[in-house]
Amino acid sequence: MAATSRMEHDLKQKAVKAVKTAKTSIERLRAQCLSRGASGIKGLGRTFKIMDDDGNRSIDYKEFSKGLRDFGVMMDKTEVQELFNDLDRDNSGSLDFDEFLIALRPPMRQCRKNLINQAFRKLDKTGDNNITVEDLKGVYNVKKHPKYLNGEWTEEQCLRTFLDTFDSPDNKDGTVTEDEFMNYYAGVSASVDSDAYFDLMMKNAWKL
Repeated sequence: MAATSRMEHDLKQKAVKAVKTAKTSIERLRAQCLSRGASGIKGLGRTFKIMDDDGNRSIDYKEFSKGLRDFGVMMDKTEVQELFNDLDRDNSGSLDFDEFLIALRPPMRQCRKNLINQAFRKLDKTGDNNITVEDLKGVYNVKKHPKYLNGEWTEEQCLRTFLDTFDSPDNKDGTVTEDEFMNYYAGVSASVDSDAYFDLMMKNAWKL
């Protein structure tokens, strides 16, 4: 289940306001990401992943600054430096970007994280910590999809389009990792104030 258009709209509106009232650099960056919708944080994660040429999952200040700029984040150099210094807690001159993305996620109660993990495990039938079209077969029913019913799309096309919802808008590779799934739902969670409603929404969507 992806965020509804109403949820996306509410989330973007909240985030635009939050950009103006943010007290810290990380809050301002989080709000700028969420102003793009539930996929915003995940999209920034993908931008950094593409830049990680040597695969060591860490970025220095120059890469960090370029990644934010490439993603369209509006911050001046002083603020970017301040943000990098705040996140570089061991003063190593580089950031582990998995830890960075965790810091960037909107705060979530453990009960919500547990539901997101349950949904991911249900979808990840192969247990390889990635969701693909093959994993979705038999879990997500396309039989009522309008484009499947009118013959315009095959089951494969319906599943791929559904999977793309959780993927980064700028780099849809047909694979959604556990972190990407969590980053997406952290965005959805930010648009839902009530734990009870979030619980009901996830359980209904994924038959948990």
